[in-house]
Amino acid sequence: MHVVIAGGHGQIALRLTEILAAEGHSVTGLIRNPDHAEDLTAIGGRPIVLDLEQADAEHLGGLLASEMYGEVDAVVFAAGAGPGSGAARKDTVDRAASVLLADAAERAGVRRFLQISSMGADSEPDPSRDEVWAAYIEAKAAAEEDLRARDLDWIILRPGSLTNDPPTGRVHLAEPPVGRGAVTRSDVAAVVAELLRRPTVSRLVLEVRGGDTAVTEAVDALGPED
Repeated sequence: MHVVIAGGHGQIALRLTEILAAEGHSVTGLIRNPDHAEDLTAIGGRPIVLDLEQADAEHLGGLLASEMYGEVDAVVFAAGAGPGSGAARKDTVDRAASVLLADAAERAGVRRFLQISSMGADSEPDPSRDEVWAAYIEAKAAAEEDLRARDLDWIILRPGSLTNDPPTGRVHLAEPPVGRGAVTRSDVAAVVAELLRRPTVSRLVLEVRGGDTAVTEAVDALGPED
């Protein structure tokens, strides 16, 4: 496979790149900061410096369609404004950048699109949280709504509370609701990698948290292998 990851220097994206590159797949990471390029090349990825808040769909679609790096089989939206960013950037990154990537994928003829969202994106923001959290949830919900309306082979994955604990290799993965819970970033990356290997699993909204089922078995339960 050739997989392009938006938000290529994010923690889940780096773990995903390492998994896929170790299996011999080609991974291109879209990054905003050129200083992060070395981190991708060190684990087998190929960085492209591109600010998703400044790019347009025509340019990004051209990159996805370019033969320079080989045909793209799938795109993963793993970008996020991150902690410390304000409400405005939750919209320009968590929503608008996902819409941009989907527009570009359609232009380039890339059908497989996996969006990393957030548990809670299908409900009203917790009123006890601040306006930035509300903006984050609203942005994720809008990005999901946009993707579901498209004629793409999409998967929306909503992780629970993310941790940097060592991978367990075991999760609870299903259509919502699965209930609140924590999940390691490494286990989320493993789930994304397994979903990318299963093109027959598509047009599903899934939630994931820590659980008792091996990642491969959890994805097996969603549908047959290609």
